Amino acid sequence: MILVTAFEPFGGETINPTRRILEQLPETVGGYRLYKLLLPVEFVRCREIALAEYDRVRPSAVVMLGQHGGADALRVETAAVNLMHALAPDGSPRPDNAGSVPVGEPLVPGGADRLFSTLPAEEIVRAVNAAGVKCVTSGDAGKYVCNALLYGMLAHDHGEVPTGFIHVPFLKEQGHEDKPYMELNTMLRGIVTAIETTAADSA
Repeated sequence: MILVTAFEPFGGETINPTRRILEQLPETVGGYRLYKLLLPVEFVRCREIALAEYDRVRPSAVVMLGQHGGADALRVETAAVNLMHALAPDGSPRPDNAGSVPVGEPLVPGGADRLFSTLPAEEIVRAVNAAGVKCVTSGDAGKYVCNALLYGMLAHDHGEVPTGFIHVPFLKEQGHEDKPYMELNTMLRGIVTAIETTAADSA
């Protein structure tokens, strides 16, 4: 089984493309059944729920999905930092969906400053681009809820199984006309390819 997570809408949005992707993923990919988990955009609860489900289902790999507004490609994140910081670049607060606004707080007091994804990132990028979907690696998962989930899962599973995070762009219907976007079917094709590549690496 492969655990695949996505997020609910946040920041006043009514759509999160990762939720749409999760809903349309097939039941099996690469010979593995997909265990699909929708998470709240909350620093604490998203980790509590995801880690509890990891312990319950004991997956062979973990692929987590999140939205990165402004990206023009799928972004395979290679690292997470031990930090929560819910301020926008202009210093304004960006509360999570529970109203939490941590500023410069560690996720795990005394934990490693940075933890690294154990997904086959370069192989995923090659395969997804070969499938006709723009895909890159990224060393910056931000300091918001996506980063918190990635760091929390990596700290929890200690590299027992391939584990990582993929950011996706906006969908056109989200209405951010000044930002890049990607069609849902294109995102879905890329994510299925990424999961297939992860499945092959897990075999």
